[in-house]
Amino acid sequence: MKSIAHASAIALSLALCTAVHGAAPPKMPASIAKAAADPARAEDAKIDARRKGPEIIALAGLKPGQRVLELIPGGGYFTRLFSKVVGPAGHVYTVWPVEYDKESHPDSDSLRKLATQPGWTNISVDVQPANALVAPKPVDVVFTSQNYHDYPDKFMGPTDTAVLNKAVFAALKPGGVYVIVDHAAEPGSGLRDTETLHRIDEATVKQQVLAAGFVFAGGSDVLRNPADDRKVKVFDKAIRGHTDQFVLVFRKPATASH
Repeated sequence: MKSIAHASAIALSLALCTAVHGAAPPKMPASIAKAAADPARAEDAKIDARRKGPEIIALAGLKPGQRVLELIPGGGYFTRLFSKVVGPAGHVYTVWPVEYDKESHPDSDSLRKLATQPGWTNISVDVQPANALVAPKPVDVVFTSQNYHDYPDKFMGPTDTAVLNKAVFAALKPGGVYVIVDHAAEPGSGLRDTETLHRIDEATVKQQVLAAGFVFAGGSDVLRNPADDRKVKVFDKAIRGHTDQFVLVFRKPATASH
């Protein structure tokens, strides 16, 4: 069984690295294609071409029956897709930092309401301090989209990303995956633009996450936009919804004890 699991991990890693270098992405798993086509997410499906939800979730290797923890789910686009992928035997834990919830209210209430409706009861909602992330159970995937850059900002404490990433590491099962999608800042800018432009330097994110014990497993160019010069705020009408974004995938080593 160990050799099969090891081979599967290598195959996924190769597929992820292939996506990074712009070659043909791996074939969409049937479970994710089925979830994406679920009539219950018909409205979300209208923006799949822009947000690339199915492709990004395929990179994470999420399967039916697994558990995913989503940090700062916003309007719930990815949450709803996660829910349909993992199915009734799986679970989606959504977590809002207390500090962010104060700014984004009533997003968390809207998701709580959804979680009571038929077909969505595998979703739960929690509000926690930004610097004290805890998962109810070990999870297979931790995911955050367009919000990693918020943690170092004043309104979030600020929160040391080293604290966040160590908490994510602890929340994951050995071999689990950490996926970060965010708006790209200019190379070499570090954390300079997180507060003003709501962007973050990709290399800085990699450095921070690797320092927590993760292994870089690859990523994707599906959200890249070379027309974005990375110099304007992501809410600017000229670029909103079409920013240059990176998709990074990290893995907790299978040999990690905690």
